[in-house]
Amino acid sequence: MAHDPAPAHAALKRLHMRGDQLLIGGETVGELASRVGQTPFYAYDRQAIRSRVDELRGILPADMHLHYALKANPMPALVDWMAGLVDGFDVASGRELSVALAAGMSPACISFAGPGKSVAELSAAVEAGITVHVESEREIAILHELAAGGRRPRLAIRVNPDFQLKSAGMKMGGGASQFGIDAERVPSVLRGLDGSRIDFRGFHIFAGSQNLSAEAIAEAQSRALELARRLAADAPAPLSELNIGGGLGIPYFPGEQPVDLAAMRLSLQQLAIQAREWFPGTRLIMELGRYLVGEAGYYVCRVLDRKESRGRIFLVTDGGLHHHLAASGNFGQVIRKNYPVVVATRMAQKPTEKVMVVGPLCTPLDLLADNMLLPPAVPGDLVVVLQSGAYGYTASPLGFLSHPEPLEVLV
Repeated sequence: MAHDPAPAHAALKRLHMRGDQLLIGGETVGELASRVGQTPFYAYDRQAIRSRVDELRGILPADMHLHYALKANPMPALVDWMAGLVDGFDVASGRELSVALAAGMSPACISFAGPGKSVAELSAAVEAGITVHVESEREIAILHELAAGGRRPRLAIRVNPDFQLKSAGMKMGGGASQFGIDAERVPSVLRGLDGSRIDFRGFHIFAGSQNLSAEAIAEAQSRALELARRLAADAPAPLSELNIGGGLGIPYFPGEQPVDLAAMRLSLQQLAIQAREWFPGTRLIMELGRYLVGEAGYYVCRVLDRKESRGRIFLVTDGGLHHHLAASGNFGQVIRKNYPVVVATRMAQKPTEKVMVVGPLCTPLDLLADNMLLPPAVPGDLVVVLQSGAYGYTASPLGFLSHPEPLEVLV
C-alpha cells in the first residue's frame, strides 16, 4: 500500500507500508530490526536496485555500457549483487579494487580513478589487469616503470574538462582541480606516451555529480564527446573506451524532483549516434553510483528518549552523524536541509508535531531532522532516514565518541 505522508519530499511517494509500519524489502521495519538484532543499521533493498538498473537500461542506447562506481556504496554483498546487473565497476582505492575483484567482475571491465594513487595501488592495478584512469603525469610515469616482463599497463586519461556541469551538486571539473589532467595539457601528455610499454585505452571525462537537470547533463555529455574528439587527434591509438561519467542525482530535499528520464533517453540516443560516427568500435560508458543505489537505502535507528526543552520536542535516537554524516548536513551541504525522515513504526498516523530528531553525541551538529513535522513518537519507535544507500556508512566518522558501529544488511 503506497503512502505519501508529506508530498514535499519526492522520496516519500515511493514508500509502502503494512499496518502502521514501513516496508523495507518486503519486511516491516519492526520485523527487520528484530532479525538484524540491533539498531542502528543500514538496509539496502536489492530489488529496488534491480528496478533502478532496469529502468535505466530502458533509456540507454543498446551499445552504451553501464558501470557502477563503488565509492557510492562498497558493501561487499551489495557489490556482489551489482556484479550481475551492470557491465563494469569503477573503484577509487586499493580496498575497493579488492572488493570489485572478489565480486567476480572481469578485470577488463574495472577501472581505477581518483587522485593520489599510491605505488602499491598502481602496482596492484597493473597486476590485476584493470584500466587505470590516470590523474597526473606522476601516475603515468609510475605506470611506465611498472611495465616489465611483458606487462603493458592499461591506461586511460582522466581529463579535467574546460567546462562545468551546470547546476551540479558537486562540480568535478572546469576550473583548477585535483581531478584529472587539464584538457589543454592532455595533447602533449598523449604524445609522450610510450605505446610499446603502455596500453592506451581512452578517456574519462566527468564534469560533476548530483544533478537533477536532464538538460544540463545532456549538455555536459555532449561537450565531453566533442572534447574527446579533439583530444583523440593526438592519441597514440584509437580509443577503446570513452567514459563520459554520469552526473545523475537523486532528490534529497523538499521541492526537488527526479531526473526526467524521458528527456535523458532522447539526448543519450543522439549522443550514441554521434559517438558511433566519431568513434566506431569504441566502448561508450556511463558511470553511475548514487543514482543506482541511493534511493534503495534506509538508515534505521531507535528513539531512546523524548524530551521537551523551552517549547521544543527532541527525539533522542541511538543514531546520528557518526553513522550518517550526510543526513546531518555536514557532508557537502552549504546550508543545512533535512533529508526525508519518517517515524517508520507510525506510518499510518498523521504528522502533527514539529520535532528535532537528534543523536546521542555531545555536539549540537548531531541532528538528523530539524523542526520536522512528524507523527508523535515515543521511546522504542523506529526512525528511518530515507535516500541512504549512497555515501552513508563509509562517508561517516564511525569512530567519533567511540559509539558502536551500525550494521549493514542487503535485503
